[in-house]
This record gives sequence, C-alpha cells and structure tokens, in this order.
Amino acid sequence: MPVKKLKEFLDSQHIKYVSIQHSPAYTAQEVAQSTHIPGHSLAKTVVIKIGGKMALAVLPANQKIMLVDLRRVLQSDEIGFAAEEEFKSRFPDCEIGAMPPFGNLYGMEVYVARSLTSEEEISFNAGTHTEVIKVAYGDFERLAHPKVISFTT
Repeated sequence: MPVKKLKEFLDSQHIKYVSIQHSPAYTAQEVAQSTHIPGHSLAKTVVIKIGGKMALAVLPANQKIMLVDLRRVLQSDEIGFAAEEEFKSRFPDCEIGAMPPFGNLYGMEVYVARSLTSEEEISFNAGTHTEVIKVAYGDFERLAHPKVISFTT
C-alpha cells in the first residue's frame, strides 16, 4: 500500500491530516478536478536534477516550472527535469507520478514555490493516483524543510 509510509510518518509526527479518495487521475489538473480542490492549493511534485543530483520541486497544480528562473535562483545551468526511468527506483512505495512532496522520506532536497506558502492548507498525491492528503501548510514546511524560491508561472 503506497500511502502507508506517508501516513506512518505523519502519524509519528502527530500531524492532523485529511485523506481524500478519488477516481484515478494522472495529472495535477485532473486530481484537482476530481477532488474539487482549487489548483492553487493542490501541490504537484516534480523530480528535477540539479548538477546530476535529484531533488523535488513542489508547486501549485495550476502553475508551471520555469527552468530559466530555477537556474537563475539556484545559480546553476545544470538543472533540468528527471526522466521517470532515472527516479522511479527512488520511490519504491509510490506509483510513478504520484510522489508526495516529502523529499526527506527519500533522501532528496525540496524546493517549494513561494506562491504555495500563502496557502493555509495544501493537498498532494499520497503515493497513488487515487488518494490525496491535505495538511496545514505550516506542518508541511516544518516536516519537509523546503527551500522557498520563486520558479513558477
């Protein structure tokens, strides 16, 4: 059960969360529509590579990563999207494309879009294409220790 590791982590940290089951959805916009969660508060997780090292970029479902901004802010030309084949083994308990935004569970740094930090609560895939977890943004920030930067449009 892919969501088990995530729920155990949240429970061990005494985090209050809501689990939302939905019909299979594979894009962030489909998940937002299926769960009736506004795109600005549904966080999508994208695996990026920074100088060959994988990290997570977390941004609102209704926004896109601007690689040029990410490269400028992180002061590196060696930033791009990771291919599924490169990262799928890093998330053995998750369905591909449904990774939660907790890089600390997978030995990865997390970069969160500044625009997401103004949300009281955020929702995100729970490791499957049929379940979303909703938590207070402050709890996510406290647990994931993301670096807050501007890299979306």
